[in-house]
Amino acid sequence: MKSKTIFVLFFFLTGLLQLQGIVPPAGDSIVGIWLNQEGTAHVQINKVGATYSGKIVWLKEPTENGRPRTDKNNPQAAKQSVPLMGLVILRDFVYVVEDGEWTDGTIYDPKNGKTYSCTMTLEDGRLNVRGYIGISLIGRTAVWTKVKR
Repeated sequence: MKSKTIFVLFFFLTGLLQLQGIVPPAGDSIVGIWLNQEGTAHVQINKVGATYSGKIVWLKEPTENGRPRTDKNNPQAAKQSVPLMGLVILRDFVYVVEDGEWTDGTIYDPKNGKTYSCTMTLEDGRLNVRGYIGISLIGRTAVWTKVKR
């Protein structure tokens, strides 16, 4: 009986602390800076309102021919001169508590100028970023690691 009371009290206090902003909600565990699988970029993920987004904040090779690298593969000609540094590549993710994943978002791949549907999950401190076309069975998953700062 005593352990049951402690268990209930723990969850009550955790919920209360989350409401007061002392303990971040589980969805906020992806907030921070992540190194992509190739080791070529850092992406900073932030919460914006009720959704999560991410932008490029570091590039292994930030310049090309002495100039900042740009979104040269973007299908919209007007965006091809936009610098990759600061480019938002993750958009509109919603955390689903029941599934423990971030869904309904998109990921933009500056290598080919395409945007894909995307889901993200955390597993053993690593972020599994799955981009796909149509149904989630057709796509690929990249594993990102959190950058320690």
